[in-house]
Amino acid sequence: MRRMTRPLVSLFLALALIATACGDDTSTATAETTSTSTTTTTTTTTTTTTAAPPEIEIPTPGASTVEGLFALGRPMVLGHAGGDRSWPHSTMFAFSEAARTGTEVLEMDVQLTGDGVLVVQHDDTVDRTTETSGRVRDLTYQEIQALDNGYWWSGEWGNQSLPPEDYIWRGVRTGEAEPPPGYTADDFRVETFRSVAEAFPDHVLDVELKVPRGDDGENDLDFAIEGARVLAAEIEELERQDSVVVVSFDDDVIAAFHDFAPDIPTSPGTGALTDWFLGGVPLLESHRVLQVPPEFDGLDVLNLPGFLEKARSEGLGIWVWPNDASTQENADFYESLLDFDIDGVIAGRPDVAVERWREIGAIP
Repeated sequence: MRRMTRPLVSLFLALALIATACGDDTSTATAETTSTSTTTTTTTTTTTTTAAPPEIEIPTPGASTVEGLFALGRPMVLGHAGGDRSWPHSTMFAFSEAARTGTEVLEMDVQLTGDGVLVVQHDDTVDRTTETSGRVRDLTYQEIQALDNGYWWSGEWGNQSLPPEDYIWRGVRTGEAEPPPGYTADDFRVETFRSVAEAFPDHVLDVELKVPRGDDGENDLDFAIEGARVLAAEIEELERQDSVVVVSFDDDVIAAFHDFAPDIPTSPGTGALTDWFLGGVPLLESHRVLQVPPEFDGLDVLNLPGFLEKARSEGLGIWVWPNDASTQENADFYESLLDFDIDGVIAGRPDVAVERWREIGAIP
């Protein structure tokens, strides 16, 4: 690979990491660019209903803490939004199926509802996954949980142009279709962070703090930072400080979270990662793992001169999130990642990754 110039590398990192840990789930409703907002956020205390784990057998992961997983000395499979290419994005059904098939880390995105409840949701609207439209921040917890979160799932994330019969989980949430064995209609709703964390006490969680847009159409950092405060508080209440990694593309949000919870493992945002790689600026002590795509715009990230070596020399883990579902979310690609010195893949098809990696002896 030819050596890239400093400006090109900087541009690559600034762009490629904008959707940290979120693969190619580019939101039609959210353009995540850094901006400053003066919005004042007020949250209220809302009692949430904890989801009961489905009645299926879930194997215990190799370790139940972040450091424990890295100490295993082998790669790990993470389920992107529970495995959004295999099951409906961010549903309890998806997280449960991922865990059932051997996924050791559950990845998710979180943001606040209008009444201050931290829910698991990627986009800042519900347009791409449910039967209705609207901003998450304009909905109450009860309103958003009533929605059918499997409405548009077909295996092609966000594709709403297919024949109705291709949306195989549509109507399960609302009682119009039967749930799969061992599950209920509630397993196809929008979940809270708390409900997922409580349902999977033995699984490490990789949590991305989203930055929703405000009324002016710009990213509302104040709202996102309030989400960071709520997340930090819930992690502490649940005593999950050693089993959660928190990430955001926005360094201000991660810095705020670090202030709220300095001992919880994190991943750097766009600016911090660029400054670390290009300028030698030290990362926060809490930064434990780098989360990067395998390629971007024709640039081979994992062969970027000195990148993996620098990460390893500083004791940083490396999780790779596929950002081209058409060519990367498959068994052969997951296997090819093992040619590099990485610690895990954030897979849209974690069941496929687990099966292939077990076949070749990479994981037990």
